[in-house]
Amino acid sequence: MAHIDSVTLEVTDPTTARSFYDAAFGLGDSLRFRTTDAPTTGFRGYTVSLIASQPANVSALFDAAVAAGATPIKPVTKSLWGYGGVVQAPDGSIWKIATSAKKDSGPASREVDQIVLLLGAADVSASKRFYAERGLTVGKSFGSYVEFDTPSSRIGLGLYKRRALAKDAGVPSEGSGSHRLTVSGDIGALTDPDGFAWEPVPVGSQD
Repeated sequence: MAHIDSVTLEVTDPTTARSFYDAAFGLGDSLRFRTTDAPTTGFRGYTVSLIASQPANVSALFDAAVAAGATPIKPVTKSLWGYGGVVQAPDGSIWKIATSAKKDSGPASREVDQIVLLLGAADVSASKRFYAERGLTVGKSFGSYVEFDTPSSRIGLGLYKRRALAKDAGVPSEGSGSHRLTVSGDIGALTDPDGFAWEPVPVGSQD
């Protein structure tokens, strides 16, 4: 099964971006930064979800992100599936913070149980096949959604129809230019059918 080590956000100012994410989410080396001036407009075709264990943690993460400079897209609210909200970071990336738990079981914290990268796909079946051929095992697959098994990784990976992903995030689906995102893992250097780039795990990185 494939292992995902980290996600690299390509930003105009890595120092400023690191300061924001440390203050908002505290994800450590799971999140890396690289300088770029590549043009990008609108929806970049992906979201990152932070999965927490209880509603209080979702609210704590959401509030910390907004206090650090994020823009609320969807306020935290209860739904049939749980509790969550969406923010846009100052660098333009979109983050969903959620839990399936309906009630709190302890004091609030900013602990993140899992990070899930959701890639918007033009053709979910084609992208699913692309990743399966490179060693990723499909865990869940229904309709326009695919979730891969990455049990050894803190970072999970999924595919979602691009338009549906944008709707879930609460933003228009239109966008062009660079994704401003690179995934580091053990499936080698490649670019998927939707233009998302992968690279080998950085030297010295720890599992």
